[in-house]
Amino acid sequence: MPSLALPALGHFRCGAIEFRVSAPPLLTMACHCRGCQRMSASAFSLSAAFPAPAFELTRGEPAIGGLRNPELRHYFCPACMSWLFTRFLPTFVNVRATMLDDASWCAPYIETWTRTRLPWAQTGAVHRFDEFPTMDEFQSLIGEFQRSWSRT
Repeated sequence: MPSLALPALGHFRCGAIEFRVSAPPLLTMACHCRGCQRMSASAFSLSAAFPAPAFELTRGEPAIGGLRNPELRHYFCPACMSWLFTRFLPTFVNVRATMLDDASWCAPYIETWTRTRLPWAQTGAVHRFDEFPTMDEFQSLIGEFQRSWSRT
């Protein structure tokens, strides 16, 4: 698997918003929930969770969209309305991985909400969850992913 060269740059569909990540991902994932299917207009959303301090917007200002949940903030480009990233916990930012200039390294390590997965959608993820992993499982998965990432 190709590796992520840091710092990694990314931009969104129209180029109005650009960003940089300066640390390796904590975890990569595919989410099959109906919300992600609808917001991504695809079978699942592909994302990489980065430590919040390692994510920096370098151009433009995103708008909050999606569900108005204070614990789950979905950010969109106000110009082209592309779904950009999600702030799920204060400790990380979940970036749509294909927004990075090079996303060839990003394969999902986990997939969530597989109970609503479209029957033909296969990701090759190492771990699968009917819904979302518990916080304890999530922390364990991050540690496991980090160990596997350091070997690549």
